[in-house]
Amino acid sequence: MIAAQDIQTDFHQEGYSRLSDTDLEDLEGRNGKSGKGKKGKKTLGDKLKGSEVRGRVNGHHQENDMENLSLFEIVKLGKSATQSVVDDWIESYKTERDSAVLELINFFIHCSGCFGTYTVNLYGKSPLWKKFKLSLCEFIAVLVRQCQYSIIYDEYMMDMVISLLTGLSDSQVRAFRHTSTLAAMKLMTALVNVALNLSINLDNTQRQYETERNKSIGKRANERLELLLQKRKELQENQDEIENMMNAIFKGVFIHRYRDVIAEIRVVCIEEIGMWMKMYSEAFLNDSYLKYVGWTMYDKQGEVRLKCLTALQGLYYNRELNARLELFTSRFKDRIVSMTLDKEYDVAVQAIKLLTLVLHNDEVLMAEDCESVYHLVYSAHRPVAVAAGEFLYKKLFSHHGPEDEGRPRRGRQCLNANLIRTTVLFFLESELHEHGAYLVDSLWDCASELLKDWESMISLLLDEPYPGEEALTDAQEAALIEIMLCAVRQTCECHPPIGRGPGKRVLTAKEKKTQLDDRTKITETFAVALPLLLAKYSVDPDKVTNLLQFPQYFDLEIYTTGRLEKHLDALLRQVRDVVEKHTDTDVLEACSMTFHALCNEEFTIYNRVDIVRSQMIDEQIDKFHRLLEDVLQEGEEPDEDDAYHVLSTLKRITAFHNAHDLTKWDLFTCNYKLLNSGLQNGDMPEQIVAHALQCTHYVILWHLARVSEGSASKDDMVLLRRQVRAFCMMCQRYLNSISTVVKEQAFTILCDALLIFSYQIVASGREALEPLVFSPDASLQSELLNFIHDHVFVDQDEDSSTGGSEEHYYDEAGKIEALHRRRNLLAAFCKLIIYNVVEMKTGADIFKQYMRYYNDYGDIIKETMSKARQIDKIQCAKTLILSLQQLFNEMLNDLGCNFDRSASAFFGIKELARRFSLTFGLDQIKTREAIAMLHKDGIEFTFKEPSPQGEGGPPLNLAFLDILSEFSSKLLRQDKKTVHLYLERFMTFQMALQRDDCWLPLISYRNSLQAGADDDTLSVISGMSSRSSARSRRSKPPAASKRKLPEGTYQSGPQTPVMMSSPHIVSTVLRDAKKLRPEQGYMGVYSMSNETPHTPLQPQHQHMNYNRRGSGLMEDDEEPIVEDVMMSSEERLDDLNEGMDFDTMDIDLPPSKNRRERSELKPDYFDPMSVVSFTMFIAFIFGYEINL
Repeated sequence: MIAAQDIQTDFHQEGYSRLSDTDLEDLEGRNGKSGKGKKGKKTLGDKLKGSEVRGRVNGHHQENDMENLSLFEIVKLGKSATQSVVDDWIESYKTERDSAVLELINFFIHCSGCFGTYTVNLYGKSPLWKKFKLSLCEFIAVLVRQCQYSIIYDEYMMDMVISLLTGLSDSQVRAFRHTSTLAAMKLMTALVNVALNLSINLDNTQRQYETERNKSIGKRANERLELLLQKRKELQENQDEIENMMNAIFKGVFIHRYRDVIAEIRVVCIEEIGMWMKMYSEAFLNDSYLKYVGWTMYDKQGEVRLKCLTALQGLYYNRELNARLELFTSRFKDRIVSMTLDKEYDVAVQAIKLLTLVLHNDEVLMAEDCESVYHLVYSAHRPVAVAAGEFLYKKLFSHHGPEDEGRPRRGRQCLNANLIRTTVLFFLESELHEHGAYLVDSLWDCASELLKDWESMISLLLDEPYPGEEALTDAQEAALIEIMLCAVRQTCECHPPIGRGPGKRVLTAKEKKTQLDDRTKITETFAVALPLLLAKYSVDPDKVTNLLQFPQYFDLEIYTTGRLEKHLDALLRQVRDVVEKHTDTDVLEACSMTFHALCNEEFTIYNRVDIVRSQMIDEQIDKFHRLLEDVLQEGEEPDEDDAYHVLSTLKRITAFHNAHDLTKWDLFTCNYKLLNSGLQNGDMPEQIVAHALQCTHYVILWHLARVSEGSASKDDMVLLRRQVRAFCMMCQRYLNSISTVVKEQAFTILCDALLIFSYQIVASGREALEPLVFSPDASLQSELLNFIHDHVFVDQDEDSSTGGSEEHYYDEAGKIEALHRRRNLLAAFCKLIIYNVVEMKTGADIFKQYMRYYNDYGDIIKETMSKARQIDKIQCAKTLILSLQQLFNEMLNDLGCNFDRSASAFFGIKELARRFSLTFGLDQIKTREAIAMLHKDGIEFTFKEPSPQGEGGPPLNLAFLDILSEFSSKLLRQDKKTVHLYLERFMTFQMALQRDDCWLPLISYRNSLQAGADDDTLSVISGMSSRSSARSRRSKPPAASKRKLPEGTYQSGPQTPVMMSSPHIVSTVLRDAKKLRPEQGYMGVYSMSNETPHTPLQPQHQHMNYNRRGSGLMEDDEEPIVEDVMMSSEERLDDLNEGMDFDTMDIDLPPSKNRRERSELKPDYFDPMSVVSFTMFIAFIFGYEINL
């Protein structure tokens, strides 16, 4: 070991002495300078002169330096076979082992990124270094494999390497620690492979020795026995030597680094220990090693937990090893089950896959463990759902008993039919009946053949049960029909349901062919079975609704080519019967969509379907005319029978008018008469009025579609224009109806009509439709706004139900449904604002409710403000200040003019102003004009009303300046001066001298305008700035205006200051930018004292300058920069055989993954002429003239 000490001393002098702070800071590889070859001792490169590594190295011709290529450079180039490189090194080791070992030591040092003046980012995203990492691992493996018969047992080379790697793995330099740990773990893996080979050879030798010794004395060969005995002894000594090496690496490196502060190092350790247990299970697959994997499953980093699960999957996949995993499974089973709900989706997927492998042992997972995985088939994340679907399939569907052998392949008693029953039962027990598409998608990858067995599903629905067989219940039949529909949809559309997955994708040629074949099979199967299914379940609305969706996925050509016209006629008869029997809206719309799918002019069956459709619509419209005449002629309130027949007929017509053009039947006249009669008499049932409004809306839309085609005459245009105006007036009159259903329907349809017939209709070259434009007048806009106030911005009724849990459930469901309706009403009106149908200032009544109804409508209002700002920034700002003024006036009416500024109402208005200020973002240039106009309107509003106390008293709205000051931080320096000058226009000399409490809003607002006016940045230490005159500012140089900071701090400027060099830096300042208000700036301040280098700074010193423009904002650096260090050796495990208690594991992780070093900030550049032009514009807003 004396030689080892000498070499380590040389390394310390030649390595650490040249390793400066600059090298440490440049570990990310920004200084990619090439290192020069070492001269002096003959290296491996001397022996490779003239070999295949000639030519260009790193893009430069190598001539003289070619002779001095180091082992690191050869491996890095990757142009030489690793086998030959290792062989050459072995030869040099045999010749001069000191220089060869020194070459190997330098190799590991250089791999760590320490290369004197040459530093590299070894583990960056560069493909070169990714390849180098693989080459490094391969080099270590080949090195041990080639030396496994002699060199590794010479007690020199391996001792030196292990000592070096153990020492480096304990370094505070992250690069050394990471690279040495990787090298040590790969070295350990190679030694495990050697130990495994030795174990096999030792067993073979022992068996040969026993065989030879058991022979008779005459046949026994004593010389062979002695050779075998000597070989066994040699193998045993080698095995002991390898075990000593492995123990040294395990105790010296793994025990400390598997809980390193760096997640990548922990990943390397867990990955390799998984390999050891898999390769050499006899030695490593025991609780003494498994406990480390179990403990690390509680790691805070997802990548480490993920590596634990993948390591365990390799063990559980081999069923022969399950017996050795029983104790581990029982100890950590609950943790694995809980990881199925991990916040990292990749971890959750691998945890479910691991539990799927654990299913091989039926006694391990209990029912409650499985149930926690079952519900994940409804997860919105598709990989998690697919993994859970595979788990469900293997648990419930993969077990076949002896009784399943003799089952028929088709029919109710086939194996698939039994599995389909199980699927239906699972679907019903999950109580998530609206998510059948999610269940089918989860099972699709592993059970698609089962889900495509249409014949078995149809047989379960149509065939009579066999004697002793239990028939499907009504709920099971409905669930089976839904699953069957979802499977058909998944087969034809070939993409996951909405909300799961990226959506539609381009199919390959093979997938398209499979899709066409499946669609043909679906058509051939259901074209025959669908009429029978409709006939059997014609009275059940839910089942019929699902069954009527099947024709949408048919290949209609099959009806002709397959001679299935009689089945088409049967289908049309059944659909027509369903229309006559049902009045449910969903069923009627499904019938309408069925006719729409079958009435395709490209296919020959069109005429046959069109005749049936026309006959059915004729009958319904004639019936509606007769019933309507009877109702209108009576002049009295219709009785229940007449109202029912009118409503049912109107429902059918409305449902078909949604998907079919019924313009030739002139439904506008009769519907208008019906609506007009309801207004005059007030006795029309609300459902009839609601459907009449909807049907009339469809009439106008279909008429517009026909006119838009360009083939309509002038009379058609005039007629449509008259109809639109008459219908909008009718909807406006129905806004005052006593029926809530009618009012909401009229409001929604009126908003849609106003949006459709706004100026947007003439876009995209449709100028001919300009006569159809209809703009709401002021009275209509006011009425719409009042409707929003009365029906949307209302408080939710308190839950006063005292009944059972079922009543409470339905009451909560009703509240959710009511909230959904109100959100739709608000969204309909907000669309009118963002499309300029109504004046933007009407949005003030919406915006002022932002805070009060944030939970219910916050997302809608915020999106409306964003869209409005995109349309007109200035008008949007005026609308925002108008909403604050309205709230202020309402507060004055409630509290009086002498209100307390600490009142909750005033605080709420100020908080709303702060929220509005946040919506303007950080780019002050883009919002400059809008913010200036906002302050102008706010100042005018403040001084508009005189003082109620008479002359000399504060204005009535003076407290509004306190609210307006929330927007002062959004003003630029020159704009603050302009706004301040505009404020002084309204101030008298006496106002400027007032210091009473009632004048505090004015004082506070003036201070907010003067703060930062001398400089474009806020003060680092305090929020106040000096108020020097303009003349003194001109006389001073620019640097003189900077505030001097206390000793030990600095102010961030165009360049990022460099921290003082310290080999024991723990962390920089941790900052939480999200907790700071944007108008409160802060700049990072670092402690530079040598006495307390690790003391974190106090929060009051954290400021960021949000008034700076350009890249100097540092808005991308949201996370702290942390210099990670190794964990203290005091926290290491003292006993490898300690009990399996994961609480003893304490992983201290860094608060951020951000490893970037701050580079120089770009200077704060801006165009002076643009500032001048903006300044002139702002001055123009406030009424000033500027002569340049």
